[in-house]
Amino acid sequence: MAKARIAGTGIYVPGEPIGNEELKSLAGVEFDAQRLEEKVGIKARHAARLRGIDESTADFAEKSARAALADAGISGEDVGLFVVGTDTPEYVSPATAILVQGRIQGGQRDAAAFDVAASCASFTTALDAAARMVAGDASLRYAVVVGVYNMPAHVRPGDAFGWSIFADGAGAVVLERVEDSAASGYVTGHMVADGTQWNYVGVYAGGTRKPVTKELLESGQYGLELLQRLPGDRNVKLWPPVVRALCGKGGVPLDKVGAFVFTQINRSVIEQVMDELGRPRELAPTVMDRYGYTGSGCVPMAFHHAVKDGRIKRGDAVVFCASGAGLAVAANLLIY
Repeated sequence: MAKARIAGTGIYVPGEPIGNEELKSLAGVEFDAQRLEEKVGIKARHAARLRGIDESTADFAEKSARAALADAGISGEDVGLFVVGTDTPEYVSPATAILVQGRIQGGQRDAAAFDVAASCASFTTALDAAARMVAGDASLRYAVVVGVYNMPAHVRPGDAFGWSIFADGAGAVVLERVEDSAASGYVTGHMVADGTQWNYVGVYAGGTRKPVTKELLESGQYGLELLQRLPGDRNVKLWPPVVRALCGKGGVPLDKVGAFVFTQINRSVIEQVMDELGRPRELAPTVMDRYGYTGSGCVPMAFHHAVKDGRIKRGDAVVFCASGAGLAVAANLLIY
């Protein structure tokens, strides 16, 4: 038997950080910066579009993947699987992961490359799929899994909500196939879905149901659209039972988990969830203060910093839990 362990991590964000007051000027919007900082926790973010930087999803993904490979001490030529988790892909087709593979390996190889799109749960969903593939295929020694977000590319002019919350960023991990006896490794995942909740928030134009046309653009019905507001307590109610189910499935008690990495959408929500779980708030690292909300990039980005800051150490049990529009939820349990 074998399993996959995280051998390296890496992140990437474009340009210099943009504070809340500078954002108001650059984006031409107004919002309550004090509330955003005190309740949500967002003080700064990165946005290529506002900095005039000619980079997008594939660039972020590639650079975070290269950083993770360097951290693991692995050559890109050794990678047999590239998975990109995102709902803001470079193109509708081909998959962003295919572009990343081509840039890193320089041409045709015996390697798999595909995207996973599960809203903001794309990275955690991709990690579960990739870990199981690595464990089940003896020919796969290394895999790269990227979570990446470029939602500012879809924010319409004047959208104060969109500009204040969403940001660019990517986080990546290198998975290595190891024997089941190894101390570190992926344990299990747990997922929840409810497709009846598709019509809350998303990028609805550009697919087959709503192709982009001149008339659509002129009407402003494109890009990031908030069709109806999500319940404010949704994740507070949603995450605790998902985490409990995950730990029960993996056979790791809650009080043995050393870190809980949640979707970085709202600091106060994460604190409430930790209280509900009966675990210390300091076990849930947060990075929205410096990066804003980076969707499927936020979990690997927060994990990267927790590892580099010494908050997560080898041998620690770690929970990832992410949720996104649609509704999609995916959680991971691993021993780092």
